[in-house]
Amino acid sequence: MLDWLYNIVGWVLIQIHTGLTAVGLDPDSGWAWGLSIVTLTVVVRLIMVPLFVKQMHTQRKMADLQPQLQKVRERYKHDKQRQQQEMMKVQQESGVNPLMGCLPLLLQMPVFFALFSVLRSVAQGQAQYGFTEQLVASAQGALIFHAPLAAQFTTSTQELDRYGADPIMAKVVIVIACVIMGATTFLTMRQSIKRSSMQSVQMADNPMMQSQKIMMYMAPAFGLFGLGMPIGVLIYWVTSNVWTMGQQHFLYRKHPVPGEGGEPAARTSPNGSAKGLLGKRKESAPEPVEQPKIERRQPKKQSRAKRSGGNPQK
Repeated sequence: MLDWLYNIVGWVLIQIHTGLTAVGLDPDSGWAWGLSIVTLTVVVRLIMVPLFVKQMHTQRKMADLQPQLQKVRERYKHDKQRQQQEMMKVQQESGVNPLMGCLPLLLQMPVFFALFSVLRSVAQGQAQYGFTEQLVASAQGALIFHAPLAAQFTTSTQELDRYGADPIMAKVVIVIACVIMGATTFLTMRQSIKRSSMQSVQMADNPMMQSQKIMMYMAPAFGLFGLGMPIGVLIYWVTSNVWTMGQQHFLYRKHPVPGEGGEPAARTSPNGSAKGLLGKRKESAPEPVEQPKIERRQPKKQSRAKRSGGNPQK
C-alpha cells in the first residue's frame, strides 16, 4: 500500500549516496551511507520548516484562547458534547486549527517507516525500492562505528560476522545510539513543553499538557524500541532530534513569548483576569505620605483695659 513512498525514499537515498561518492567518498564505506541518511533527514526537515513555523504560531494562538476555553469548560462541565461543540466554535471563530500543532510529527512518521522498510529489505538482501543487488551488498557491508548499517541489536552473531563486524562492538554501538536517541527525544520534548507552559498559566492545568509531560518522562524508554531498529534508522532519528533542538532554539529566540527575553508578561489572577503593566504599576505605587497637621491656635482673650489702649474709664 505504501510501496510508492518506499520507492521515493529509496530513490532519494540512492541519489544522495551517488552524489557523495562523486565527491570522493568510498561508495562502500559507512561514511557514505551514514551521511546519505543524515542528508536525507536534513532535506525532509528543511521541507517541513514552514509547517513548524505554522505549528509554533498555532500553539501561541491556542495559549491565548485558554481563558475563553476555560470559561466554556466551566459553563458546560456537565454536558461534554455541548462543551466540545462550543470549544470547536471558539477555535473556528479564532481561525485556529489544533491539527496544525501535530502536523509536522504526523508527516515525519511515514518517512520514518519508509526508511525502516528500505533498510530492513537491505538487511534481508532484497533488491527493491530502487536498490540493485550491487547497492544492497554495498549497504550491507557498510560499517558505522563498527556496526553494520542494517544491523539491529537482535541481529545474530553469525550475521554480524558475515558483515565483517565485531559482534560485541556492534551491539555496544547500537546501545549507545539507543541511549542518545532516548536522551535527545526527552530534550526536544522538554524544550517544547517549557515553551508552551510559558505562553499561558492556564496551560499548566490543561489535560493535553499533562499528557505531554507524562510522555516526556517516558521518552528515555523510547530507547528500548531502538533496540529493534536498524542502526541506519537510529541515525535518522538522532539527526532529526538534533535538528529539532536547533530549530526550536533559533525560532523560539526569534519569536519569544511574553515574559521571555525581557518581554513583559501578563500575569493571571486567580479569577482569570490578566494583569499587565498597568496592573503592576498600580500594585507597586508608593503609599501617600501623610502631611503634617497644622495646629490652629485661638488668640488669648484680653481684658477690657488692654483692648481700650491701657486707659480704663472709671
